[in-house]
Amino acid sequence: MRRALALAASPGVPLHPNPRVGCVLLAEDGSVVGEGYHHGAGTPHAEVEALQAAGDRARGATAVVTLEPCNHTGRTGPCSQALLAAGVRRVVIAQRDPNPLASGGMETLLDAGLEVEAGLLAEEAEEVNRAWSFAHRHGRPFVTWKFATTLDGRSAAADGTSRWISSPAARRDTHLLRGLCDTMLVGTGTVEADDPRLTVRDDEDQPLANQPLRVVMGERDVDPGRKVLDDAAETVHLRTHDPLAALGTLYRDHQRFHVFLEGGPTLAAAFLRAGLVDEVVAYVAPVLLGAGRSAVGDLGIGTIGDALRLHVTDTTVVGEGADANVRLLLRPTARPTTKEQ
Repeated sequence: MRRALALAASPGVPLHPNPRVGCVLLAEDGSVVGEGYHHGAGTPHAEVEALQAAGDRARGATAVVTLEPCNHTGRTGPCSQALLAAGVRRVVIAQRDPNPLASGGMETLLDAGLEVEAGLLAEEAEEVNRAWSFAHRHGRPFVTWKFATTLDGRSAAADGTSRWISSPAARRDTHLLRGLCDTMLVGTGTVEADDPRLTVRDDEDQPLANQPLRVVMGERDVDPGRKVLDDAAETVHLRTHDPLAALGTLYRDHQRFHVFLEGGPTLAAAFLRAGLVDEVVAYVAPVLLGAGRSAVGDLGIGTIGDALRLHVTDTTVVGEGADANVRLLLRPTARPTTKEQ
């Protein structure tokens, strides 16, 4: 299974819209007769690629796969039927498929008389497709809130200026994180005040080929001359102030699974109050302002006992010397708002 997980996480495989999956076929003596992984939407699934590599040696083999074989026909046929047609005897699954449109492969295999086991290294398998799994399980995208702040919690100076609180190294790091998401989200206020491009760019400040969906949230019209409406990437304007409604639309109508929230203090506070922030990335600069805009708006908290507390999961110094910022990775303690509640 660890080999299958390594195949699933092969470099260059897109994180969306399809899950990353790896498969290894084992003969009765434990030798590998075929392996494969899913290379992206429209390409053969991991099981099919492994079966093609194995040929006739797949008959009587054990298929070790990181995600439950799909049970539906999309751009490709169901992997459950491909395994049956190849004569595979046994299937070992790490993670059950949380997508209701594709799940059920395990039951199909059991009904056909195959030996099936599930749950081996399930947590590791889910981490390979963290946002994809979360989105299908909760009916909304996973939300990462990113912000830059001074040591005293300011996102802008008293006169409104904010470029640049974070260092060049931190901004380069931010583009790497943006590239792991399928959606960039800001409010109309940020578009008006900062005119961001919301693209993933390289060290030469040039946009990369594959861009996340840019989303502007809010009821106000957006000036057609703003950079977020250029042709560097697709942009959607969600005319709502309701974070949960916005996320539901992104999941249902746009098949988006990971939102990178880069809006200002007001939008961030709205998502936090709604319990819709699942991860926080904070770049803390060695700077003091003493006054200015807070990094987050009013959370409705009046006493220290009600404070929203976060768990620090990683701390990294990004850059060196005067170019150094501290990147904190944190998780809120509150349970995420989901369709299951």
